[in-house]
Amino acid sequence: MSAAGFFAPSYAQARDKFLAAADAAGLAVMSHRHPLLGRDGEVLAMDVARHGAADAQAVLVVSSGCHGVEGYCGSGVQNALLSDPSFHDAAGAAGVAVLFVHALNPWGFSWCRRTTHENVDLNRNWHDFSRPLPHNAGYGEIAHLLVPATWPPAPEVEAGLAAYAAEHGERGLQTAVSGGQYEHPEGLFYGGRNPTWSQQTLRHVLQEHATRCVRLGWIDLHTGLGPSGHGERIFACRDEAAALQRARAWWGPQVTSIYDGSSASALLSGLMWMAAYQEAPQAEYTGIALEYGTLPLHEVVAALRADQWLENHPETPAAQREAIKRQVREAFYTDTDDWKQRIVEQGVQAARQAVAGLGG
Repeated sequence: MSAAGFFAPSYAQARDKFLAAADAAGLAVMSHRHPLLGRDGEVLAMDVARHGAADAQAVLVVSSGCHGVEGYCGSGVQNALLSDPSFHDAAGAAGVAVLFVHALNPWGFSWCRRTTHENVDLNRNWHDFSRPLPHNAGYGEIAHLLVPATWPPAPEVEAGLAAYAAEHGERGLQTAVSGGQYEHPEGLFYGGRNPTWSQQTLRHVLQEHATRCVRLGWIDLHTGLGPSGHGERIFACRDEAAALQRARAWWGPQVTSIYDGSSASALLSGLMWMAAYQEAPQAEYTGIALEYGTLPLHEVVAALRADQWLENHPETPAAQREAIKRQVREAFYTDTDDWKQRIVEQGVQAARQAVAGLGG
């Protein structure tokens, strides 16, 4: 099958491909059903398939769809890996079990949204909610500009954002926008006030599959940052020198970090991979977010702003709604054969490198 054949134009079809690929590989699937239905009335679920022994000393998690609409890409990589007997053979020979977690946020995947049904960014939702949450003062300054009252935004709105960038720099603007915020539930990158369904369900998955290993690896598949088709390998651990050294030994010296400013991503709060430390404390953990580029950053942010405005205005006419949804999809998924080929090649390479690292 060509790389393009591993991808699908909808959540429902992507899920069907994943279930079929797991079945063809002889793997059972545990489906954690979401309480809501999808855009076309379909069942939504976080689907989990495991290749390897239940008591394997090393486990590699490969996950997709943390940010809903980004699941178009991640699902394709998972289907490519599931359909590759040589990858399974290499994992088996290394004593590494591989855990495929499909559609961490199935609602967002189906409805073409980056957020969960609670309007929460799942990758900002990992906090102890009994304690005070981080305060993002920068976001508060520009919240009314990011998601204005009307769309498209008025010139003075864009001028306000340009003024903030001029004062704080483009990186300062990116950090204020995307770092995570907990005070504007109808805004962007909202981390929530409680654990989401996806957060709680993923914890259960890790409790079932990651508590007996001594080494744990994780590749979480994302899109939306960086040059088109390039998969940035972003260090996804605590700010620990030993973990960063392992990540670069496995995936190469090009592994970037949000801690030292080398990543296209800003420094973020409430990150999902904190669950590895919380639910599998016995394991030595090493992970990356594999972040594939699509469109220039300003176009991606514009799509997110439009989508949040649309969510806040359900009365929006159908033509404008459809145009915004196309804009969102294109910001996180490039529907060309060449892009898909590059995505699969890099995803398979990263998974093989992780298997070698875990097995070593």
